[in-house]
Amino acid sequence: MAKRLNILKQLICLAAIIATMQPLGAAAQDAKGKKAAAEDPGSVSTILTPADKDARFDDKAVYEFDVKNTTDNEQVGKISYLVSTETDKNLKADSQMIKVPKKSTGKFRWTIPQDKPGYYKVAFMVNVTDYDDTIRKVFGIKPELLTSTHNKPADYHDYWKAAKDELAKIPPNFKVTKMPKITTTGNRYTYAIEMQSIGNMTIRGWMTLPKTVDKGKKFAVLLGLPGYQVNLTPMGGMDEDLAIITLNVRGQGNSRGPVNTRRDEFIFYHIEDKDKYVMRGVIMDCVRCIDFICAQKELNHDKILVSGGSMGGFLAIATAALDKRVALCSSQNPILCDVRSLPGEVDWPLNDINRYVAIQPGLTLDKVFNTLDYFDTKNFASEITCPILLGIGLLDPIAPPPNEYMAFNSITTSKNKRIMVFKDLGHEVNTAYKDLEGRWMRDHFALF
Repeated sequence: MAKRLNILKQLICLAAIIATMQPLGAAAQDAKGKKAAAEDPGSVSTILTPADKDARFDDKAVYEFDVKNTTDNEQVGKISYLVSTETDKNLKADSQMIKVPKKSTGKFRWTIPQDKPGYYKVAFMVNVTDYDDTIRKVFGIKPELLTSTHNKPADYHDYWKAAKDELAKIPPNFKVTKMPKITTTGNRYTYAIEMQSIGNMTIRGWMTLPKTVDKGKKFAVLLGLPGYQVNLTPMGGMDEDLAIITLNVRGQGNSRGPVNTRRDEFIFYHIEDKDKYVMRGVIMDCVRCIDFICAQKELNHDKILVSGGSMGGFLAIATAALDKRVALCSSQNPILCDVRSLPGEVDWPLNDINRYVAIQPGLTLDKVFNTLDYFDTKNFASEITCPILLGIGLLDPIAPPPNEYMAFNSITTSKNKRIMVFKDLGHEVNTAYKDLEGRWMRDHFALF
């Protein structure tokens, strides 16, 4: 009994020690937290919100500019804005003095008059006691009214008819090779595809098909077209109704061969001659791939979607314009829109082209534009009759928003066109676009 009492006393003492330790630990943590809070000096930050979610306005741009001050100091200084054109010509500026008390948020509203249709750069600046920052955005004024002042060449249609006639004389020699060792996401078979295109060049790509027990099923087709100097690989996916083809045009990926340039040289390869310019062959490669699709019995020839971004977006529009077998067109940030207005707006591809012009006797930028007029995205866009979805970023340094809108506004023969504008993105779109593209395709192709 005495032994049990002794053990009990020891347990009670141990519990008492633990009990006295716990409040001390909590108190220490609380004290540490208070000390950290006391040492936190706070900060100043800003939030800029356009009155329109796409930063598109009719006659004046309206922005809410919040200055959040979590410091113990009053923030005194100035906020201002500067509006300029896409070519950096300053148009309008304004400023106001502000005071933001400690632990508070100052809310300010800017109304920027601008009635001429177009897209404009705007820099919002804050300079206060403990903070300096500049936020750069772009806003549009009636972009649906933007039109190009540059016309198609007089022989535009003859030029492209001749290219298609030349392609038609080339035996396609389609080849499909099953690649069982190549796997993709989804339950799909992978095939290497090959064909002959204009100039008797061998063009390659990939096709993936869903595995199905329905041997007579015909799949709708997504044709993915490549960006500049991008090597496309087999593309998977969980869609059981969709075949996916990724095409590597001449000079790119596994279609390199006779055209095998350095990256910066591809854009100006034979640009001095419109009949030899690389993009003529590249676009015909895409048309030849439509021929390939229509030669495959397991593919639905009436349900072809062409899609791509950047150069791929340009190729999607060009292919849909020249080949009416294309049922849907999805183009993201297409390059080469209204090419004659690009000087002063973009560095690429003009910097690379200008370097080439400088070392070619007798070649001028105006002669280059005489070639590029046949490859201007807006000229292709005016020929599109199928439904089209276009995605653009307002901060795009390669495909400026006014040029993109000129291409979009050129589409007058399609009964169904839609544009998605991403006010905070550059040369890209986000997942919202790809999600919409998928739903849009399934609705049009009745894939339920």
